[in-house]
Amino acid sequence: MDKQEQNTGLLQSVGAFIARKGRRVWPLTVTNKERIAPRMTRVAFIGSDLDELVWKQGQDVVLEIPCGEGFARRHYTIRHHDAQLRTLTIDFVLHGEGVSGPWLDALWLGDSVNAVGPRGHTMLNIGADWHLFSGDETCIPGIFAMIEALPKDARAFAFIEIGSDADRLTLTAQANAYLTWLSRDSAVAGPSRIVFDAIEKFELPQGRGHAYVIGETSNVRSVRHRLLERGFGRDQICAEGYWRPGRVGGHDHV
Repeated sequence: MDKQEQNTGLLQSVGAFIARKGRRVWPLTVTNKERIAPRMTRVAFIGSDLDELVWKQGQDVVLEIPCGEGFARRHYTIRHHDAQLRTLTIDFVLHGEGVSGPWLDALWLGDSVNAVGPRGHTMLNIGADWHLFSGDETCIPGIFAMIEALPKDARAFAFIEIGSDADRLTLTAQANAYLTWLSRDSAVAGPSRIVFDAIEKFELPQGRGHAYVIGETSNVRSVRHRLLERGFGRDQICAEGYWRPGRVGGHDHV
């Protein structure tokens, strides 16, 4: 099967899924692909109707990735969306084995893929006095997108676990943003206390804060539980497990 036939099959396959979920499908075409870090690739897409897409920073879309005779559905946070230009950008973290790696390697200009969404409940609470973000490298696109959307007088504190210092990216934001990079020194990602211990040492600022806790599911649960113990209300925390060992695809609502 050539790419044109494969793309046609993808477009036809999505109907039953959309009908079941009641969500809209956005046909995307690749316009650019670049490696922005040793383990992160940025892909830019264009879509004829992306001027109609309404999203909030932190939300994701589900891509239907060709896989053998069928399709695998994977969640990816929207890094940037320009309604006027009808473009959408996604940053892909390169890790482990699975269907997304080979698909991304073969992906090139003019290729097509369907996106479903946007979805997710991790999004900014603009009314908070300050903002706390935590996660691993899979969360960098979402964390950066949310911080960039904050106004210039906002305060944001981010604790981001990464494989090594090479995974650091540059953030350009108008808010007062303080990033703490937490390297695993090339150790394998998974359940750990790296982010938990860093936030435990963090002195919570005065005022009503809001926390956005994302990443590996067990790490998200432990950080969320501790923030509740430290006085956060449940309505002051967005918590979502992006991944966990042994699970393929999907997110955990924590």
